[in-house]
This record gives sequence, structure tokens and C-alpha cells, in this order.
Amino acid sequence: METEKYDVVIIGAGPIGLTCGIEAQKAGLSYVIIEKGCMVNSIYHYPSNMTFFSTSDKLEIGDVPFISHQPKPNRQEALEYYRRVCSSWKLHVRLYEKVTKINPNDHGHQIITEKTTYQAKSLVLALGFYDRPFLLNIPGESLPKVKHYYDEPHPYFGQHIVVVGAANSAVDVALETWRKGAFVTMVIRESEIRQSVKYWSRPDIINRIADGSIKAYFNATLKEITQDEVKIQTLDGPITLKNDFVLAMTGYQPPFEFMESIGITFNDDEYRTPVYNEETMESNVPNLYLAGVVCGGLKTNKWFIENSRVHAALIIGHLKDKLQ
Repeated sequence: METEKYDVVIIGAGPIGLTCGIEAQKAGLSYVIIEKGCMVNSIYHYPSNMTFFSTSDKLEIGDVPFISHQPKPNRQEALEYYRRVCSSWKLHVRLYEKVTKINPNDHGHQIITEKTTYQAKSLVLALGFYDRPFLLNIPGESLPKVKHYYDEPHPYFGQHIVVVGAANSAVDVALETWRKGAFVTMVIRESEIRQSVKYWSRPDIINRIADGSIKAYFNATLKEITQDEVKIQTLDGPITLKNDFVLAMTGYQPPFEFMESIGITFNDDEYRTPVYNEETMESNVPNLYLAGVVCGGLKTNKWFIENSRVHAALIIGHLKDKLQ
């Protein structure tokens, strides 16, 4: 199989990966965007009824207007928008092509996928983290009734569910499933609903907890899951509850092992943030750049579409100077 050669290979076809492709195209660089799943794969796997925190203008890329019915667009509108961006720019995207290995060499980087081999002078990792949930690591977590992803509320009608977490995802899940007829209990490690929860959702969940519509155990942890029950450690001691489903909205993490395998190093901090030059986004590995949420390590709420779009221009500007 003949190796395909490019100035830059971009791994990840999320909004920031697409933005990197647009900037490379504008700069006259040869490029390809490789994605293991579908277009904007992370957004596709968001809950069906999800509404973005950002307004539509802050999600725009490539000078393509994002028109939504409400100031804050929903998942379906975002999927439509980013498909339109890709088509408008005629971006070179390879979907459903998983990268299996990356080998730095004298000419840049060799990228081996399930389908072919690429040689790139430079490499951009615009990786997401949505497919790597934090596990509870408790007995019963492997049961089919335990979900680390949430799509829609309908399957939980009339069911006793436990929602683990206190951030946006957990709050959205608790409210949606309760409004569709589920019996909802939240298990929360913290002493309150997080301050960072969307401003229109936080008062709602606090009021539902206060009026008893949704039961919440604060400063509590889930200890064991069985076919019909869950065991929770609370401040008042252990309790056992009837349970049909556990929705563990415990957050997600970057692919650290993959990043380490290609030589990326990390800062000695609580978030394991990768080492990179903030002016160019180049990592400690020469000609390997980081873009988007992956730059935050475990601090997955640091970088969003709206504040990491600038990474693309920094990266491609630096690459263009190198290649001249």
C-alpha cells in the first residue's frame, strides 16, 4: 500500500479539527483530517435534547454563519451546521478510520490507520475525550443497567434510576428523566450542585430537590450495584435503594495512554495537562501540535469550541513559517 504524504495530518474531525483543516487549506498546505468515528463524533454522542451553553455565533468556524432557532443552539442544529461547514469548504476528511500507531521519523510523523499509512511533515492532535468515561470502579459496574452515556429520557419512564454526579450532564439527566416519569435519586460526592452548572438548570434542580421531586444524597458515594438495588454510603450511614438503572455521569478523560505512546509529556499538576508552547501549540515532540480540549488534560471544562478556535490559526501560522 502506497503511503500518502501531506504537509499536515489532523487527527480528529470535531469543530477544532475542522478549523485546523480550514486554516491549512487557506494557507495552501496539503492536509487530511482523520476521524475514527463520524463527523463531529463527540457532538453526535451528546444527549439528543442537549442545548449548548454557548450562543451560536461563538460556535461558528470558517466564516460560515451558524443560524439557530434560539440564541443557544441544540445538538441537532450543531450537527447540521458542521456538516454544512465541511461541505462548504470541501474539507478533506476521512471518517471511520482509526489511528493505530504514530511513528516519529526524520521526515515528521508516520501515521498508521486501520485503512492506510500517511506521512506528514507535521501532526495535529485535535482529540476529544467523550469516549473515555471515568469509571466508578465498584462491584456491579459492568451490569447492563449501568450507563456512562445518556441519550434520551424515554427508556427510563416508570423506572427507579440513580444519577451519579453534580455537574451539567448529571443535572440534565436528572431533570429530563424526572419530567418523563422516572423516579430519580442523585448521588453526589460534593456538598452541593456545582456552581458551574448552566444558569437556567441550577435553580431548577435545586428547587426539585428542595420540594422532594428528586431525591439527592450529598457527600455520598455509590458503593455497590446489584441487579435490583444500589448501596450508597451517606453521612448518616449506608443505605440500600431499589434500582433499575444507574446513569453514571462522572465525566470523561483524554486518551493519556495514546498520547504517552507517541512521546508527549505532561506537567506535574493535578490535571495532567500536556506540555505545549502556548504561542504555537507545539508539544514537546517536534512538529506535533495540540488543539482544543485535549490541551486541558483532566480539566475538561477549560477549553471549549468558543475559546479554542484560535488554536488552529496559531498552529497553521507556525507550520507555514516552518515550511517556507
